[in-house]
Amino acid sequence: MAAPQLVVVCGGGVIGSAVAYYLAVKHGTKPIVVEAVAPACSASGKAGGFLALDWCDSSPVGPLARRSFALHAQLAAELGCDTGYRRVRTHSISVKQGQAGSNVGGAGAGAAADAAKRLPGLPGWVARDNIGQASVIGTEEDTAQVHPELLTKALLRRMEEGGGSLQIAAVTGVVAEGGRVTAVKVRDSGSGEERELQADAVVFAMGAWSSQLREWLPQLPDISGLKVHSIVVADPQQHTTADCLFLAYRGSDGKSLEPEVYPRPGGQVYICGVSEDNVPVPATAADVHPRPDAIARLQGVAASELGSAEVLKEQACYLPCSDDGLPVIGRVPGLENAYVATAHSCWGILNAPATGEALAELIVQGAATSSSLSAFDPGRPRLGAGARR
Repeated sequence: MAAPQLVVVCGGGVIGSAVAYYLAVKHGTKPIVVEAVAPACSASGKAGGFLALDWCDSSPVGPLARRSFALHAQLAAELGCDTGYRRVRTHSISVKQGQAGSNVGGAGAGAAADAAKRLPGLPGWVARDNIGQASVIGTEEDTAQVHPELLTKALLRRMEEGGGSLQIAAVTGVVAEGGRVTAVKVRDSGSGEERELQADAVVFAMGAWSSQLREWLPQLPDISGLKVHSIVVADPQQHTTADCLFLAYRGSDGKSLEPEVYPRPGGQVYICGVSEDNVPVPATAADVHPRPDAIARLQGVAASELGSAEVLKEQACYLPCSDDGLPVIGRVPGLENAYVATAHSCWGILNAPATGEALAELIVQGAATSSSLSAFDPGRPRLGAGARR
């Protein structure tokens, strides 16, 4: 069977962009990416971009993650632009109860010196006086970071340079006949015009909005959204280093929090860690808004680690999740030319390159050769549990 030429990719996040990139650059296909709001407008623009080689090894995601970790390094070289990629050291830190609001410079000189001797592995900008325990859980060999929005947009640019295109339109349905999808129904986000895009193959990579797919493709599993809050703050003196922090503490209010702190190149720091289950996914990514109390808790973390840093962004996004915690990647049951890639949860940025590479192979060659997708089959029984951080 001839390789499809008209491939419509529904979703302009990092997963859809990676699929489109590999279709265009590695296989010579000219995909059309259809995005309802803007590229990287949800989790792909608001995630932290932490990457780990082996943190998924205990689950079926492990081989995919290892392949993708290597591909991130390749893409950083191949894309020819800044995507915020760099190797990092990663630390696990438990903070003494009720001490999370203390400022970086708050300890006396003697106490700070004693703490520095006790915790020599921590970077100098981390306040040591309130730390209970700390350990290095990742090195430059096995942990890294990337700026998800920069990566997503770089993949799309290269896809367009390879002959693909981007359309800002909402997917509203599909046209199927004889076990094949023949067209995708879309509504132009600017004019409101409704039309059909003819397709030899279709990829659905719609993140948390994959829940809409069951209206047209009831054979697909349920996809839910986990709402996660984050802030980006300025580090004007650029005193932070390439060290990512996984914190754990119980504040003076008795509530536990496990924030993650990711300094980025260029003087900014990303902080996340307040999530909400069972929150309905809104109609579009433009309708996602952060909860003020969640942002306030993250600002407390920023004050603890960075002093009076300026808050540049207050944001929230939805991570797509499946019932069994594993991604859903592969051919849609009952349709020979429709594919889905979603439910990567907190590892979506990490696993995007390998997902895009393997799914592009499946579409063009009829089989994925770079990574096995069998554990992520959309038609699998809803059993087991995936890796969670």
